[in-house]
Amino acid sequence: MRISARADYAVRAALQLAASAEAAPVKAEAIAAAQDIPHKFLEGILNELRRAGLVVSRRGGNGGYRLAGPAASISIADVIRAVDGPLVSVRGVRPPDLAYTGPAESLLPLWIALRSNVREILEGVSLADVAGAELPRGVLALTEPPSAWTNP
Repeated sequence: MRISARADYAVRAALQLAASAEAAPVKAEAIAAAQDIPHKFLEGILNELRRAGLVVSRRGGNGGYRLAGPAASISIADVIRAVDGPLVSVRGVRPPDLAYTGPAESLLPLWIALRSNVREILEGVSLADVAGAELPRGVLALTEPPSAWTNP
């Protein structure tokens, strides 16, 4: 699985909003500067997050962006899906829509298992968890083996 630049930027922007949830709306320029995201690219991402109902925007001098709901109710998966679509696809096709034959037939349950694990992790971690540096215990356990940090 690859995390696109668009998804990475979207999650980082949402985390920036989560960290300033109690403050006034945050301007796109401030998010871009704080997270080192190209401003024009960020504007498009924020619009996608707004269309998905994850952020709200307000125009004017006191305008900007804020999360549409509590950071604890928005998962990392929600943000990624808003900008990239399905979490796991094969050649752009969702795993349940695939069919294989012969020796490749058991690929389908493998892709479904992969999707299930990705969902479990990304749907189980909220913006509040990451912004508060309180990742779920199960997620942290996956980072404990040294092999998790190395390239194969």
